[in-house]
Amino acid sequence: MKSAKKLIVSAAVTGSVHVPSMSEYLPITPQEIAKAAIAAVDAGAAIVHLHARRASDGRPAFEQEVFEEILPVIAAATDAVINVSTGGSTAMTVQERLAAATHFSPELASLNMGSMNFVFSGIADRITRWRFDWEKEYVLNSNSHPFHNTFEMIEHALLELGEKRGTRFEFECYDIGHLYSLAHFVDRGLVKPPFLVQGVFGILGGIGADHENLEHMVRIADKLFGNDYHFSAFAAGRKQMEFTTHSAWLGGHVRVGLEDNLYVSKGVKAKSTAQQVRKIVETLSDLGRDIATPDDARQMLHLKGLESTRIRPAALRI
Repeated sequence: MKSAKKLIVSAAVTGSVHVPSMSEYLPITPQEIAKAAIAAVDAGAAIVHLHARRASDGRPAFEQEVFEEILPVIAAATDAVINVSTGGSTAMTVQERLAAATHFSPELASLNMGSMNFVFSGIADRITRWRFDWEKEYVLNSNSHPFHNTFEMIEHALLELGEKRGTRFEFECYDIGHLYSLAHFVDRGLVKPPFLVQGVFGILGGIGADHENLEHMVRIADKLFGNDYHFSAFAAGRKQMEFTTHSAWLGGHVRVGLEDNLYVSKGVKAKSTAQQVRKIVETLSDLGRDIATPDDARQMLHLKGLESTRIRPAALRI
């Protein structure tokens, strides 16, 4: 992997797996999501990884007008790199999942590198009172609905967002095979260095949150990509902080946020993603690592800059 003098902290503030019944602190409305992202940047995050939700009930949303209430607000208040998810949710079509990134042409977008079982139905075992009527069926359906990310879909995203719009990607790899899938697109010239590999651990259906797996993923990525890539990692759930620390120890970057883990320590719910950002920044600073600014991240990842996107800061909208 590329050796970076400064470490990039990404903040994933809401996601589409956790449902509102799991935590009163999970941002739901566009205003809450924007506020959470701004606070995370103030705490030290260089990149904000963004999903959207419907204000009325917290259901994952894809509509352009919902993102329009989020992205320009963040751009007006911070200089953060805005990363728009193309993962959406397993309940969305691929067109819905790509809609916001295609419209806003962000500097960075997430891209899942393979179809998989993405199971979070176990959430239902831990909730006795549901806030909204859609939640229980949504989480239970993950047991029978695979997460589709075919090569055709991946190529479409690389061409529409990458080739046509200059967006670069957070390549989300949930297993070792996803690295080889990414290598296929690199060999075809559809992915150009330097690129960001995001190792994802602890999802049922993907690679487990074992530290041996983290080191193995880095070894294979080094074998496939040499010095052409940056590595980042996170583990879903309780191993979030120890995995991010391990990633940094190996020379990689980190991602935290309520999308990935609702707690800040054992048995203590995080009140915000910013709280998790502050915790990992303090830990990494104690390890002697310098934290990257948004402009540092832009330089490392060769991003095109906010001015080349279709996100217009709220104060500058015409």
